[in-house]
Amino acid sequence: MSDLPRKAVTRTAKLATLPLSFAGRATWSLGKRIGGRSAELVGNELQQRTAQQLFAVLGELKGGAMKFGQALSVFESALPETVAGPYRAALTKLQEAAPPMPSASVRAALAERLGPDWRELFLEFEERPAAAASIGQVHRAVWHDGREVAVKLQYPGAGEALLSDLTQLGRFARLLGPLIPGMDVKPLIEELRERVAEELDYGLEAETQRAFAEEFRDDPDVVVPEVVCEREQVLVTEWLEGVPLARVIEEGSREERDRAGQLLARFLFSGTGRTGLLHADTHPGNFRLVPEDDRPVEEWRLGVLDFGAVNRLPGGLPPVIGRALRLTLEGDADEVYDQLAAEGFVREGIELDPDAVLDYLLPIIEPVREEEFAFSREWMREQAGRIADPRSAAHQLARQLNLPPSYLLIHRVTLSTIGVLCQLGARVRMRDELVAGLPGFGPDPEEAEDPAEDAVESAAADGDALEYDGEDAGADEREDRREPA
Repeated sequence: MSDLPRKAVTRTAKLATLPLSFAGRATWSLGKRIGGRSAELVGNELQQRTAQQLFAVLGELKGGAMKFGQALSVFESALPETVAGPYRAALTKLQEAAPPMPSASVRAALAERLGPDWRELFLEFEERPAAAASIGQVHRAVWHDGREVAVKLQYPGAGEALLSDLTQLGRFARLLGPLIPGMDVKPLIEELRERVAEELDYGLEAETQRAFAEEFRDDPDVVVPEVVCEREQVLVTEWLEGVPLARVIEEGSREERDRAGQLLARFLFSGTGRTGLLHADTHPGNFRLVPEDDRPVEEWRLGVLDFGAVNRLPGGLPPVIGRALRLTLEGDADEVYDQLAAEGFVREGIELDPDAVLDYLLPIIEPVREEEFAFSREWMREQAGRIADPRSAAHQLARQLNLPPSYLLIHRVTLSTIGVLCQLGARVRMRDELVAGLPGFGPDPEEAEDPAEDAVESAAADGDALEYDGEDAGADEREDRREPA
């Protein structure tokens, strides 16, 4: 029995049921409305049925289908509350669990990859997986030296499945678009497909995790498990206890939500500068809130897992992002426009009104204007709706702006982080994190004598704003992929 539906024809057939079912449900909903039921009631039922089937199929197939589902999961905050409920339940399942491989298949895979005497490496090994994700599952075990470890085992045929799924999903991306208002799904699928090789390379992942673990060793805010052993398609790391972020979202206290949100923002900005690496798989399943003995929640740490997808940024986040944010805060429309145009956010041959661009950015940068911003699903829906509404000026301008390919990944990571902050409903001192970790956000060294040196603080106090919209959440061209250790 196959552990993962691998044959392209089988997986394609399963995925092909989705657009057919979408069309069938649309016909069903039309009939219900003709029969007298209200459009709202029918629409809600339609959304619920769509969610159930979509994520049941994605979860069953794992691979690229589930990877796409996880990428979508952080954007559920943008959905209207009347339809977010059924999606939220289905999406949460994708963040922490998936159907496991049979125990016999697990034993066979470990014997093949670690050797026939693989059990001698462990004092204990739990055959039932503790967690499962898009391309592998994790087993809890005790290493031969007594350390508790997590054994990450890649599904057989995962590479073929990833490519097959994402290729098929790309063919009907237009039908999936309405799932997340204001978001173009096709570039997301294309970007996920480009990163397949990195996701499958556990040697490269081990190298990346070692870099993060070394940088954050004994850090007061972030903890990264040490790598214990790496073999082809098997990665053994120290076990990390903690409260999964999905559980914090569902039932965490106000203090836990705020602490998790603050540390997540800190890890995005400062962590990238410290390591030269951007963690590019920001969904709740990859983070834990780690209690520290009897210390208060304000001293708990953020546990970070899964380093299969990263962006290599040796100098940290590009300073142009910080400069554009600072100029937006100062209300300098012409300079903001020039910065964006120079980076390719405005296509050659297109002239836009700088003041209109500034007006487009201002509502989105609200989290940095305030000393502490309360992220919420309502705020996320407001921004998504403003850009998605074809009658709005924001929608028209968004269609004219361009997202250069070199900025695509950090754009997705930033939006994903915002989505998680909104799911948490966290109160975050975002401006503090930008000052500490975003190059270019503070005044240029040459301008130290300039009265504008305090522009960020003074403008924020006056109620101006600073942008962190996806249009400026960019990254430099990715470095050539490093060879695995």
